Amino acid sequence: MPELDKSAPIRRNTLFPFAALSASYFAHIGFFNPYLPLWLKSLGFSISTIGLLTGVQALTRVLAPYGWGWLSDHSANRISLLRFCAAAALVCAVGLFFQWGLLWLALVLLFMFIHTSAMMPMSEAALAQWVSNQGTFNTKRYGRIRLWGSIGFLVTVLVAGAWFDHLGLESFPAWAVGSLVAINISVWWLPQQAEVIHQDAAPEAVLSVLRQAKVRWFFVTVFFHVFAHIGIYVYLSLYLDALGYSKTMIGILWAVSVATEIVWFFTQSKWLPIFNLSTWLVICSGVMVVRMCLTTWWSDVVLVLLLAQMLHAVTFASHHTVCISILSKHFPGRLRGRGQALYASIGYGAPGVLGAYLGGLLSDSFGLRSIYTASLGVALVACLCAWRTYYLSQKNFNLLDGN
Repeated sequence: MPELDKSAPIRRNTLFPFAALSASYFAHIGFFNPYLPLWLKSLGFSISTIGLLTGVQALTRVLAPYGWGWLSDHSANRISLLRFCAAAALVCAVGLFFQWGLLWLALVLLFMFIHTSAMMPMSEAALAQWVSNQGTFNTKRYGRIRLWGSIGFLVTVLVAGAWFDHLGLESFPAWAVGSLVAINISVWWLPQQAEVIHQDAAPEAVLSVLRQAKVRWFFVTVFFHVFAHIGIYVYLSLYLDALGYSKTMIGILWAVSVATEIVWFFTQSKWLPIFNLSTWLVICSGVMVVRMCLTTWWSDVVLVLLLAQMLHAVTFASHHTVCISILSKHFPGRLRGRGQALYASIGYGAPGVLGAYLGGLLSDSFGLRSIYTASLGVALVACLCAWRTYYLSQKNFNLLDGN
């Protein structure tokens, strides 16, 4: 698997802006994603309608990231595109202040998400350029930057939970605009530098990479692994609210999961070398099965639910770093943006659309708990797919891990 690149220059001053962007972006996500369903509920929308509206974000992740990724790869200047997307998202967010019906809200969310959904793949691609040297992905440096995103999420999910608990959800649009202002400030701090692609390292076409069975199964694994998370990403706040948890407690439970992320990202360089990347995929999916069991059947026990949330360190944080490492290996140079876009679309776009829609149907028919029972089944499928990826990587002399 990729080892730490100790020969690469530190470039700490260059990496500070990426840490700021990670913090501000996930600070926005930290209040927006957990509390958007509750805000929509306060506006009088049904659970199925809320599922469809929150699914708009996932819908934009199906196609929009690849289009932006194609542009960023061909221009090799992702920073300018990031600045445009941040500004456009801010303008769109102003529309949340106006309650002009369901269609208006859907359109505002659609155009806002078209731009925000492209930001993380492009910033991840730009960051991968800065933390890599001669094709070696530095997981330690990446983790130290990415943990600031978790810190940003942690702060806003706690503060917003307490704020909304005591003052109500009417200020939700103001939170959206304020957090996007912070993102705009961060993207203008990023270093403006186009990526240099050496002729002797010309990448093969995207389709050529996807013809490799181990790469295809990697994306299938990602799809089902994230699909199993949709009950957490979209419906957890509603689920906990229905169980009688306060908004402050909901914020705490979200914060616990993010706190474990921070610990993982800070220390991941110690743990990742223990196993190769394909083995980690199997471990992450196996832990996801345990997490879904706890969330489904013992969600009324606070200590058990806290344990389930702590497993986010493995089911998300370790899984995410492993995926970024694999993508950096198979989609270098001018393929970097499209590789990240495929990850966003296949991993977070398509599963998000299906999960939000099917979750709404399940909830209307059988209650919110049924979503987590279904997620448990999907997690088991992810385990099987991860095992297939592991088998192919071993069969091909661990090429997936760069060995």
